[in-house]
Amino acid sequence: MANPTVDEETPLLFESSGRVKRTPLPTWQLAIVLLILLCEPFTGNSIFPYINQAKLGITGGDDRKVGYYAGLIESLFYVTEAMTTLQWGRISDRIGRKPILLIGLVGNALSMVCFGLSRTFWMLVISRCLCGFLNGNIGVLKSVIGELTDSTNRADGFAYISVVWSVGATIAPVIGGSLSHPHERFPIVFTSNFWREFPYFLPSFAIATFSFVCLLITLLLFNEASNSLCLIQTPPYQNMHTLPRHHKQHVSAPFSGDDKPLPIHKLFTYPVVLSVCNYFCISLMDIAFFSLLPLFMSTPVELGGLGCSPATIGYVLGALGAYIGIVQIALFPKLVRRFGERRIFIMSVLTITINSLLLPVISGNIRKNGVTWMICCLFAFALSLRAVTIMSYGCIFVYVNTSSPNKSSLGATNGIAQTVVSVARAIGPGLATSLFALSLQKNLLGGYAVYTFLFLFSCISLLFAVRLPHQVWDKS
Repeated sequence: MANPTVDEETPLLFESSGRVKRTPLPTWQLAIVLLILLCEPFTGNSIFPYINQAKLGITGGDDRKVGYYAGLIESLFYVTEAMTTLQWGRISDRIGRKPILLIGLVGNALSMVCFGLSRTFWMLVISRCLCGFLNGNIGVLKSVIGELTDSTNRADGFAYISVVWSVGATIAPVIGGSLSHPHERFPIVFTSNFWREFPYFLPSFAIATFSFVCLLITLLLFNEASNSLCLIQTPPYQNMHTLPRHHKQHVSAPFSGDDKPLPIHKLFTYPVVLSVCNYFCISLMDIAFFSLLPLFMSTPVELGGLGCSPATIGYVLGALGAYIGIVQIALFPKLVRRFGERRIFIMSVLTITINSLLLPVISGNIRKNGVTWMICCLFAFALSLRAVTIMSYGCIFVYVNTSSPNKSSLGATNGIAQTVVSVARAIGPGLATSLFALSLQKNLLGGYAVYTFLFLFSCISLLFAVRLPHQVWDKS
């Protein structure tokens, strides 16, 4: 029997069967991107176990005031990042992603060294501001992942962002809690007075060293993806020119020379605005809740906290990060393919609502009965819900990247999103920890005003979440 004629009009097998084969992820380039991303939670989360103890004589001995200053330090990075991240994104659309990533890594390393050498509160302020000004990496990295993936593997690619962030959240608090005050924890090795004068230099230097290693890897091995053919190869075809006409629409197209970056005012389309609003809401709630965790754990039992040491806080947050990372890599892509980004995102918002009701219940029971096994179980359950909360980021990353008016404006679109989110993350820690401290000092709503705010804002966020389309923007 003669073979049937096969030409460019012949339908492909996977199209006729109604199934689209998933494109393999570009493993090597994606690994470098995720390694760079790891620097972000390292820089931000390593200070959580000891920032509440780094008072530097500004609280006057009143432990109830720690929340004000700890929240300010945690927020400063995001305040300064909000001022520059949009410009870093726009510049990356024009000169490429790699130079911006290198500048961000230099900023990470330099700021952490300054943080470790700080003797005063204002030196801590300057070091965190320096990190924010020089760092536009988060938004740029999301653009890179958007360029490395297509509609068939997008959920898998963006799932790794949350996984890597969780890995960083696992390791960074352990580094911060274990390596702080080395003259006390390792007196045989760290005998110099230097370690007494700078008790937080060792964890800061460890993070700075990692950023420097990532800088060298990026400089030598990272390849640009923008303004060139997509790095993803789709077997059995080797390039776009050999693909049949009806197959080209199913893979990531190369950037067009006529596809120029749009001015800022033309980027504020309905899909961009709605996606960014949802990103703002979930980020504000998540960073506020996460900032409360170490403060809640370090607060004395008589004030409704758990009374944990910095090392214990580091281990708990580290274990939480490991758990979240495992859940993300094992379940997130499957859940998205089964239920869709919208349903997962709405469920993630609901977990914040639940936790805002759980924490005051836990605190009230601690004040009456102390830390009991029931309290530990309730707190563990509240922490376990964060695995679902973190899934919201993978979902909203997809919405933001598919909302871009064109691919040459992808960096600017992510820059807008990261600017707004930086504002949220700047407001979140300071607002949450200050409300926590104010609630205790003034006994506002029985000391639980901060949880009331979190509950009300989560309800407002649900109104934005339900307006997202059932399919992401490029499919809607």
